[in-house]
Amino acid sequence: MDFLNGKIKTIYFKYLSAAFGSALITSIYSIVDMAMVGQYHGPEGSASLAVVAPVWNIIYSFGLLMGIGGSVLFSTIRGKADGDIKKSNEYFTASVIGSVILAAVIWLIIILFDKQLLIVFGAQDNTLTLAREYVLPIKFAIPFFLFNQMLAAYLRNDKNPALATGAVLAGGIFNIFGDYFFVFTCDMGAFGAGLATAIGSSISFLAMLSHFFTKKNTLRLVKPEGLVRKLRKITATGFSTFFIDVAMGILTILFNRQIMVYLGTNALSVYGVIVNISTFVQCCAYSVGQASQPIISTNFGAGKGDRIRETLKYALGTVAVFSILWTALSMLIPNVFIRFFMTPTPEVLEIAPAIFRCYGLSFLLLPLNIFSTYYFQALMKPKTAFIVSVARGLVISGILIYLLPAVFTGDAIWFAMPITELIVAFYVIHETIKYTKQLSTERKG
Repeated sequence: MDFLNGKIKTIYFKYLSAAFGSALITSIYSIVDMAMVGQYHGPEGSASLAVVAPVWNIIYSFGLLMGIGGSVLFSTIRGKADGDIKKSNEYFTASVIGSVILAAVIWLIIILFDKQLLIVFGAQDNTLTLAREYVLPIKFAIPFFLFNQMLAAYLRNDKNPALATGAVLAGGIFNIFGDYFFVFTCDMGAFGAGLATAIGSSISFLAMLSHFFTKKNTLRLVKPEGLVRKLRKITATGFSTFFIDVAMGILTILFNRQIMVYLGTNALSVYGVIVNISTFVQCCAYSVGQASQPIISTNFGAGKGDRIRETLKYALGTVAVFSILWTALSMLIPNVFIRFFMTPTPEVLEIAPAIFRCYGLSFLLLPLNIFSTYYFQALMKPKTAFIVSVARGLVISGILIYLLPAVFTGDAIWFAMPITELIVAFYVIHETIKYTKQLSTERKG
């Protein structure tokens, strides 16, 4: 694929299908796990997986930090006239080194302090027991999850999106069948779901490594000049994408704790399902960003504004489709989602529709806001991407999660994210128009 001269529509949709497949299967890990554990253990199983959700957000976010942050710089360098291969690979090497360091730190923290972390994340009594059972086998595979995110970003930028998707697909398919086998056939419950997920991630990792033995591979480990400086630049560039996932974890913790204060375990079990649907919607938005980013970054390096605007047109169209689809599903079939993810009680079925329909309003603007961070990063506007990520992921949302139930009723908490996404969308639209107009001006100059 020629990012600089090929037909944008063809390249975009090829990369979108690959990125969507990769994002889809990544989210399937947590979706299938919650469905199996919820069916096996009931609402407490779903609640326990809601408590574990921030663990995934933390691990994936650091993989995205090194992967997206490094690969944006990697592609921008290759899009320039000189296309310095060695310099671009210095960023790849720096990303690998950074990933090793981060994986080691996270690994140690989760191995040594899993109980304390899960309590902070909202676990109590039996939900803590089930959450720890699930996390136990995952402890042995934590680096794979982080490296899979980092490598997938580089494989897409090294013009091998199909392998990135195929690798995640292989692990995801194993996870689906492995979940059923370990959870039900072997009667392992939550532990079995964690075991299937750990094995699936190792399969994906091994499949991605095969890229380095293909002829199309241009990724090389080289000695990076100024490693610390490069890691700082990677971190600055990738921080917004990183913070989206970290923020999802932080918000899940805040929601878990507030729900237990105001609404109880049944509401938490419903929120556990919403977390998985929201994660899936986020992954749809990630796929648009990940499909667009290599094209935009490379053409930005080459100063080709028209090609960036054309890519943006297709990306916004895709975002609109995802927005309408997921909002409509949340409004129309909330209890179908509930029955898929757990064996519900009558009480859960009674409260779920209202919760889903309030929270589901956020899906109208969530894809746009998340995609915008990829767009701003690809245009080398990390500050703007940072503002979007922090505003929607912590500042506005965090204030509303505490303020709404305190001022109104406990059920008002479900409007926290729709209001957040609406406020952030005004800023996103303004900045997108501004920077896209600048592309036109720069090109004419």
